[in-house]
Amino acid sequence: MSTTTVSEQLKTLAKDLSKDYPRSPRETLGGYVIAGRTLDKCRAVLNGTNGEYHFNCPLDRLFFDFAGIDADEFKAFVATGASDAAVGEWVKQHAKQKDRLDVVKWNNQHRYSTIKELPDTLQLFMEDYIAEVVPPGKVVYHWFDVYDIEEKRI
Repeated sequence: MSTTTVSEQLKTLAKDLSKDYPRSPRETLGGYVIAGRTLDKCRAVLNGTNGEYHFNCPLDRLFFDFAGIDADEFKAFVATGASDAAVGEWVKQHAKQKDRLDVVKWNNQHRYSTIKELPDTLQLFMEDYIAEVVPPGKVVYHWFDVYDIEEKRI
């Protein structure tokens, strides 16, 4: 296991995810959905303020796997205290998936996926998770709604 030195700048950028939420998975960073949320969780993990959130979780893996970015390299760059704009540029430079149309299609696939379109393991997880975190009367139309409802954005 490698140790990563955390810059003072990172400490000012990292959210305290025990008190605040990471950004919506719908928001883009470097052109990719999920990436901004991944960055928020990465900074918080490095800063020790991640609460119940995890970096490199299955949601983050969707972004890393599609973009072809190594999670440890991402984490090491984030630890330097790079701004959102700098991380976005780093993502663009290091992503193996560069075709804009492919990225847009991937973004839209995830923005507008319904629970029934998720892989079986995620459908099983979401079945219980939705019952736990989505208040009665709230409707989940798309997968990302679960996060936005739970985190009080919608």
